[in-house]
Amino acid sequence: MRVYLAGPEVFLPDALDIAAAKKRICAAHGLEGVFPLDTPPAAPPADRPYWMRIYLGNEAHIRSCGALIANLTPFRGPSADAGTVFELGFMSALGRPVMGYSNEGAEFLARTRDFLGAEARQRQDGGWEDAEAMGLEDFGLADNLMIDGGIEAAGGVFERFEAARARRWRDFTAFERCCERLQARR
Repeated sequence: MRVYLAGPEVFLPDALDIAAAKKRICAAHGLEGVFPLDTPPAAPPADRPYWMRIYLGNEAHIRSCGALIANLTPFRGPSADAGTVFELGFMSALGRPVMGYSNEGAEFLARTRDFLGAEARQRQDGGWEDAEAMGLEDFGLADNLMIDGGIEAAGGVFERFEAARARRWRDFTAFERCCERLQARR
């Protein structure tokens, strides 16, 4: 089964090395990993802007795969990368299996409170809000309930692993658990 490997690792200087490592793990579990930087199955139209060609190439990759594993480790804030979340939702809408993982063990509320700092305040009812009085999610989940819920509703799992900060983009423990679970579903 071809598996789309969604995640913000594409922004790292060693993205292709990470792709190769993930593809080796996939192969060890009888899966074929497809990384966003791989050549798309069909070349996007050359007359489109570069950013749109990237989008169309990634959409083509997603459509060519039977499942998706998303790296949902918090990216530039307390939540997962927005592009990765879009890809996960897109694959889920296609009715195909999705798995997610995070190399951050803390719950979404704790990360959001840390991110907001003094702007996070406790309400009289015990809940939390930001400086604009918008409530903070407190469900004990890894990320926003739509991410955790979407994975679970699709029959997938959201693996969490507390990786050392210096290795958070290069620790594949939770990723491999997703591969194992996906392979076991086949």
